[in-house]
Parts: sequence; C-alpha cells; structure tokens
Amino acid sequence: MKKIQLKDKVFETYLTAAQIQTRIQALGTQIDTDFAGQEVVLLGVLNGSFMVMADLVRAIHIPLTCEFLRISSYQGTQSTGKIETVFGIGQSMEGKNVIIVEDIVDTGTSMAFLTQFLAEQKPKRLAIATLLFKKEAFLHNYALDYVGFEIPNKFVVGFGLDYDGLGRNFPDIYQISTL
Repeated sequence: MKKIQLKDKVFETYLTAAQIQTRIQALGTQIDTDFAGQEVVLLGVLNGSFMVMADLVRAIHIPLTCEFLRISSYQGTQSTGKIETVFGIGQSMEGKNVIIVEDIVDTGTSMAFLTQFLAEQKPKRLAIATLLFKKEAFLHNYALDYVGFEIPNKFVVGFGLDYDGLGRNFPDIYQISTL
C-alpha cells in the first residue's frame, strides 16, 4: 500500500486510478441511459470536482454543456458548516436537465444549499452525481442519483480532493492513515 505525506498528515492508498476510471465509465453509461435523447448540463462544483468532471464528460455520449460553480465549507480536514458562494453559473438552468457533479458528499450541507439554490431556477430535472459518498457523515434527507463509491467517514485526498490545497494532482485517492 502506497503512502504519501502532505504537511503533517500521512495518507495511504484507498482507491486506485484504475478503479476510479472504471466506475466513472459506468456512471457515464448510466447517465447516457437515463437521459437518452435529451441534452444535459453538467454543473461541476469547484475546486474538487474538476478531475471527476473532466473524466465524466468524456464518459457521456449524449449532448451536454458544462458549467462550474464554486462553493466552500471546508478548512483543513473539517467542514466549517458555513456555505460561501464564490462565483456562479454562466447560464440559466430553467427548463434544463442539470446534473450537479461533486467529488465528495459527506455531511451533505453544501449539496443541500446548492440544490435549493438551483431549484429556484426551475430546471426540468435536477440530479446529483458524486464520486464519493460518506453515508456515515450524511446529515440530510435527499437522494444522490449517481454515486461512484460509498466510503467510510475518513478524510481523503487525491483525484481533485485536497488537504489545504495539496494533493489534488494524485491520480489515486488516499485516506488518512491510522498508523
């Protein structure tokens, strides 16, 4: 098992790049089936979703457009519980099939904020796609439509996920080491 160190924390391999790519391809196929004959807008939540978004876009074969939104509720390894919208969407979502693309849903507070914000724009359909889901940490009652992996409530980095800005560039996902 490969280990990496970022600042004061040690992380060990949790999901390999191959496992991630296989699952993203499957999610793309599922989205193609669910939205066959329709156009979708993929809305990536920055910064963490950029790698998931890039690979998911390549795995989907129906017509799509891409937008990005930036919100944040993390500082270090802990959620602050406060949502801050940094910048918004460049087009109206009214009447469109919108799929929010996230790297990870843990407490779900950011996604609850975002789904309420987007619902006010009256999309035709609003779906959520996340690479990682921490069911143990989830505090809300809404459905996640496309989940790559359900993971334990441990801090993870890599494949777009960071620890104080570091680690996003790793192709694998690492969890905080208990040793």
